[in-house]
Formats: sequence, C-alpha cells, structure tokens
Amino acid sequence: MDLRFTEDELAFRDEVRTFFREALPPSIRENIVAGHHTSKEELVTWTRILHDKGWAVPHWPVEHGGTGWSPIKQYIYLEEMSQTPAPAPLAFGVNMVGPVIYTFGNEAQKSRFLPRIASLEDWWCQGFSEPGSGSDLASLKTRAVRDGDEYVVNGQKTWTTLAQYADWIFCLVRTDPDARKQSGISFLLIDMKSPGITVRPIQTIDGGVEVNEVFFDDVRVPVENLVGEENKGWNYAKFLLGNERVNIARVGVSKERIRRIKELAAQQRVGGERMIDQAEFREKVAAVEVRLKALEMTQLRVLAGEAKREKGTQDPASSILKIKGSEIQQATTELLMDVVGPYAMPYIPEDEIDGRNEPSIGPDWASTIAPAYFNTRKVSIYGGSNEIQKNIIAKAILGL
Repeated sequence: MDLRFTEDELAFRDEVRTFFREALPPSIRENIVAGHHTSKEELVTWTRILHDKGWAVPHWPVEHGGTGWSPIKQYIYLEEMSQTPAPAPLAFGVNMVGPVIYTFGNEAQKSRFLPRIASLEDWWCQGFSEPGSGSDLASLKTRAVRDGDEYVVNGQKTWTTLAQYADWIFCLVRTDPDARKQSGISFLLIDMKSPGITVRPIQTIDGGVEVNEVFFDDVRVPVENLVGEENKGWNYAKFLLGNERVNIARVGVSKERIRRIKELAAQQRVGGERMIDQAEFREKVAAVEVRLKALEMTQLRVLAGEAKREKGTQDPASSILKIKGSEIQQATTELLMDVVGPYAMPYIPEDEIDGRNEPSIGPDWASTIAPAYFNTRKVSIYGGSNEIQKNIIAKAILGL
C-alpha cells in the first residue's frame, strides 16, 4: 500500500495550511502554544470562522454541511489544524452526537440539530459514564420511564466534560430494566435547561474544573428526542465510541507537541549543555517519534479502508489507534516534564497567571507543563480504557 500523498493531496495541504495561518486569530494560537485551555468564547469564534468557510464539519455528508473530502483529505485537515496549532471544533457535537443523528436519527432531528451543531449555536456534552459504570458502561443505572409522550429520567452521570457550558446532553439511559444489560439501553437527547437537572463541578488534579457530575431528578424528556429505536442505544453508543477512538489517536497533536519539546529543549541548559544536545534526551525523543510514525501509518491504513466498511460500523482497529495514540500523548508530556525539570513544581492556576503580583519561578512557559502532564493521564481511560481496548482487539481482530 502506497501511503504517500498525491500531488492533489499535497496541494490541498498547502491550501489548508495557508487558510489556518491567515484565519486563526493570533491570540488563540498563542494561548494554545502556551499550554492554556481554550475558552468557550475562543472556540465559538474559531468554529464560526470554519463554518463561514464551509469547513466546520468536513467529514459529515455533503447534504448536512460536509465537504465531500476523501478520508485522506479529512486526515490532512485535522493534522494541519493540530500543528497550526488551532483548536478543533467541539468533539461532542461534531464527532460524536452529530454522526449518530445523521446516521440513525429521523429527518426532524437532522433538521433541528445538525445545523446548530455545525455552527456551535448549541454546545453539547456527553452523558455516558456513571458512578460504578465507567469501563463497564452497559451496567449504567440512569432510568428513563415512558409516561405518555415523555420519558421521565432519574439518575446521575459523572466525568461530564464541559457540562457547565452545555445547552444539550446526549445520554445513554436504561429503558428496559428486565432486558440483558446491553439490550435495555436507549439514546436520548436532553435539553440542559430542563427542570430537574443539576450540574456540579469536579476539580481535577491539574486544578481545573472541566468535568462535572450531572444529576437528573424527574427530568421530563419528549419522546421525539429518542434517537433511533428504543432499547437499541448500545448499538449507537458503539458507533459513537468507534469515532471517538479514531480521533483520540491525535497524530497531529503529538507532532506539534514534539515540535514544542525540541523548541524548549533548545532553550534549556543542564550542566552548561543544551538539553537538545544531550544524547540520552535525543534518544528518548527519537523513540517517541518512531512510535508516532508507526501510529500515523496505521491510521492512514485504517482510513484507506474506510470506504469498504458498511455504513454505521467502525473498524475494530480504532482500538489500536486509541491505545497507541493515548500512550504517545502521555509520553510527550513526560518529555516536557524532562525539559522543564524542577520548574514544574510551582503551580499557578490559569486564571491567576496574568494577575499575579510576583514574578514567575523559571521561564513563563513552565507553569503549564505539570498540569498538562497530570491531565493527560486520563487519555488512556476515557473513550474506553486501554485495558478494554485490548479485549476488543483480542476478540474482534485476533479472534481469541
């Protein structure tokens, strides 16, 4: 298989690269390079720029706002976005619930939700994990009981990323408690302004509050917000998680981080020698780069076979991409910790960086390295833990 880009694909890469360089507000790029979180306002601004260009949802069907690009061009687009670096559109809408709606939803749902997802008029969050139902997601207990033209939802979701901003949440709920656990689950779209919903922030190890608990107390949801068939939600969830695992590979993100590692290592000196010139450090960087190249080639092979797959299904090789992609992302943050050394120890919360009275200890970029390292421990867990992915590979690929 020839994995080299064609002349047309190389020309497309130049077009995308030029657009990102010229259209992305410099303040947003500088914020990402510095290792700070992208704010809601920044993400909305950038998504609207992409939407005006017609590039906010390039992988969607053309009739719903997609571009008609090949899987390889979509890959180039995402890689260039990561290496600009620019923020990716909100994954919960664009990559998760959007494809579920246009693949399994009805026409009314497509007309109502898809345009607002593409333009980020609606901010979505994901209601899957529960206390006691993480890796064993099918054991979830949040109930939805039919009452006429509505479901009454009771239960709790946790680790709900950016729920504090969300207009809508897509949820897995149990609609048949007597069926075997995978068979009694449905996929509901719930308005976050509904009475009975409570959002409680969870502070994570990096000091942020990007995840939340979400409680449902007698929340009434119109039956028209059921996606697909009742009790078939597990099938839609598997489709969604397959998409999420492909995106978790994040080859472009790791490439950009390695570029940043080399840049910072050229500035840092240990014993009078630049870190970038130390043989041991260079070997560690090279080892990660080799693993990243292997991941990139694997992802291109998966993309090359995408056209042959049945609609609504995912290649189980997405589990390989998830495992290796998350491991490499963690390895790059470990290299950054090597670069920053003892200056990783002082911690300054993001919202206090510009207003502090005392000078930084160490270089200005040092304060974000440790929080990023600790926060990245989660990528081998969310989207289905790496241990679960190994079980999927053993069963679906190796036939064990």
